[in-house]
Amino acid sequence: MTTRTKRVTLTFQHPFSLHGVERQLAPGQYEVVTDEEMIEELSFPVYRRVSTLIFLPAQAHRPSSIEMVNVDPADLAAAHARDRATLSATAPAAARAP
Repeated sequence: MTTRTKRVTLTFQHPFSLHGVERQLAPGQYEVVTDEEMIEELSFPVYRRVSTLIFLPAQAHRPSSIEMVNVDPADLAAAHARDRATLSATAPAAARAP
């Protein structure tokens, strides 16, 4: 089966939360990895999402520790949209003007 992996870095300017993560996450950059597999029964290439993972700083005593958490892409997109909306709502009026 053919698979592909997409990696993106999302930047959050404010603390945020995600379903399945029992703590509030700090502002910063977060790597998100999405694995997809090809549906081979079709006559044209189509991929379906298998998993979406976000890399988070682990709640450990070592600052280099990370944890990978499986997240719902819609929940992640909603959290990122809320962060951007908060950013634009708190920006000075001169910065928002076209």
